[in-house]
Amino acid sequence: MKTKEKILFKALELFNEKGYNTITTRHIAAEINISPGNLHYHFKHSEDIIKILFTELVVKMDALLNTVKKVEFKTLDDLYQFTFSTCEIFYSYRFIFVNFIDILKEIPEIKSQYESIHSSRKEEFQLIFSGFQKNNILKKDVPDFIMDSLVQQMFIIADNWLTHNRLILKLSPKEAIQHYTLLQMNLFYPLLNKEQQKLYEQQYIQ
Repeated sequence: MKTKEKILFKALELFNEKGYNTITTRHIAAEINISPGNLHYHFKHSEDIIKILFTELVVKMDALLNTVKKVEFKTLDDLYQFTFSTCEIFYSYRFIFVNFIDILKEIPEIKSQYESIHSSRKEEFQLIFSGFQKNNILKKDVPDFIMDSLVQQMFIIADNWLTHNRLILKLSPKEAIQHYTLLQMNLFYPLLNKEQQKLYEQQYIQ
């Protein structure tokens, strides 16, 4: 692993464990046994590291969305796996969401990037959901305003469930990912065809 990759890997670990506000570039350098000067050769400020980590998160979500869009015959399990994988990715970069407001305020580039992503993701999600409608997983007569609300609800939960877990439920990583995956999946239940609702209850509700 190259020095730059080591820095990013350790920074993500430390930010997730202790919060980005308490970790400096000196802390990161000490953890991987390099000098602060060596670290600053690759990254002048911790904000530069955070910007790259945010980009990594976006790239992983892009790949996940592209994979789902390519599935021609979508199933209920595809919807579950997509939601579960999203929660896994978000948990891997949890410091971003736990400190979301501060990061957006302090790093304008990420704020602009997030606003742009929010707009494009809305269109992508709607395209994916239309695919589930074509495959008779979701009802075909769902009003547009309900689909629009669903997308917004997913954004709200996705961006905030890590904070909710840290403050309220305090579940372990595995339990948290499973719990909040199901919480988001439950949004789809009223929109599923009756046959899919029965399948959902059998497979996911215990």
